[in-house]
Amino acid sequence: MEQTISPAAQIIVSLIPVVGIVCGATVIFFALLWRHRETKLKIMNNTYEPLKFNLPVFSLLSGLFLTAVGLVLSVMFFWIHGVSWAALGGLVPFAIGVSLLVFYRLNPDSKKKTGNEN
Repeated sequence: MEQTISPAAQIIVSLIPVVGIVCGATVIFFALLWRHRETKLKIMNNTYEPLKFNLPVFSLLSGLFLTAVGLVLSVMFFWIHGVSWAALGGLVPFAIGVSLLVFYRLNPDSKKKTGNEN
């Protein structure tokens, strides 16, 4: 038996992702607007403190995570599929992780804060 879906049901099913994307974009827009207004009021009241982002620690942590995940994925993809395009699923995060670790090692800010002079 072959079942056919009515055109009205096809339209409703095709609108569900569109409505979800619009709702998500609306929530993100209002969250960013609220954050902007909050920051603006803090600046007007002289209570604003800019966020401090520690780039060397971020590059070390994300580099370690991406290198470990990429290494495990690469080994598994090579073991299961051999040399194929699937191996890029592990090699890409591995390469990004290694590059972040190299950046951490070569970054002059990380040497100043940790006291390493190598």
